[in-house]
Amino acid sequence: MPRPLRVITATFALLLVTACNSASSGGSSSSSVRGVTVDTIKVGGIVSMTTASGYSKKDTDLGARARYDRANTEGGINGRKIEYLGAEDDGQDPGRNLAAARKLVQQDKVFAVSPMSSVTFAGADFLDAQKVPTVGWGTLPSFCGPAHLYGFNGCLVPTPGGTLNQTWPEGLAAVLGGARGKSVALIAGDNDAGKFGIRTFTQGFKAAGFQVAYAKAVVPATSMPSDWSAYTKEILRSGPGGAAPDAVISVMQTPYNIGLFTALKRSGYKGVISDPTDYDPGLLAKDATKQALDGVHVLLQFQPFEADTPAMRQFKADIKKAAGGKETPLNMHMMTGYMSADLFLAIAGKAGKDLTVESFQKAADGFSDTGTLVGDRAEPKGQEESFGCGALVQLRNGRYEVAVPFKCYPPIPFG
Repeated sequence: MPRPLRVITATFALLLVTACNSASSGGSSSSSVRGVTVDTIKVGGIVSMTTASGYSKKDTDLGARARYDRANTEGGINGRKIEYLGAEDDGQDPGRNLAAARKLVQQDKVFAVSPMSSVTFAGADFLDAQKVPTVGWGTLPSFCGPAHLYGFNGCLVPTPGGTLNQTWPEGLAAVLGGARGKSVALIAGDNDAGKFGIRTFTQGFKAAGFQVAYAKAVVPATSMPSDWSAYTKEILRSGPGGAAPDAVISVMQTPYNIGLFTALKRSGYKGVISDPTDYDPGLLAKDATKQALDGVHVLLQFQPFEADTPAMRQFKADIKKAAGGKETPLNMHMMTGYMSADLFLAIAGKAGKDLTVESFQKAADGFSDTGTLVGDRAEPKGQEESFGCGALVQLRNGRYEVAVPFKCYPPIPFG
């Protein structure tokens, strides 16, 4: 063989060997699966880190990072470490939510999106069409039905034919000594989440035996009222005979709740006040906020931080480590991120070494486990109904106390 040809042949062989070695090394993909290499799984998140009202879910990112960090410390998932890119901020804006989803898939090439936590999910159809496993807080209808979207505690806003979580109505019935003869007023923001919330909770409270005296999604979602009197006057006259209802239920975020609850108390309201968002010790730093939330019963769909269980102790240790070893006030957003990551990891682990979207979906079909921080989990059940577990805590004298212990309730049909 002439020398030039031998050189070319040897060079080609060297390049071939180098390419083969590169393909089997840790830094390159072992297949054509988006976001998966021989030793990593790329995951990103979408979270409302900033909003016009000042409300933030930024600690959702910390919670997810804490759970992924522990998974990596324990060796990863079937030998692969989680490469968590952090969460994109959608600013609680539909356009930015869709843009974040597109960026994570088309530019960052993630295998999965977990966590996803916002009051808008404009990117849902895109993520499902792109077959991106997505796990988040299932407070929107998008988490109920689509094949690739999972709520960490199930589908909380079901479609007709599904089921409805009764934790909130049953918990408040326990607080009030029963639902019979008791009236409730439900108020929410004028957005998709608020309208669906009013619809579902109206049915749930009626099924539990309450009279629903008022149920409206009327509060402007983009500009917080400076004067709440128009809302409080209507609410306080909505009970039987024009009296105040026994309980006022807010399906809104913290800045709105502070304004509404302060106005209710100044009007002399003495009934039960409840919401699903204000479980956050950080809120107690300001006296005005602490006063507004004092006595409020907050719905939780996970074990309270006050619970002394092995799972809760592990959660607290993981959060502290992810926060650089500092004691950090816990809040529900941390739990949202943590349990979104936890469900993704559990299903991915079951999928085995050959991780693909197809193997992930197959693992999810028939997945179940028990005793988690959100109770017993099961798929695809969780794409049709919630896992049905929760608790109520009450803020009293500057600290949260368990008012109704964590318990799982039978769901009811939703129609």
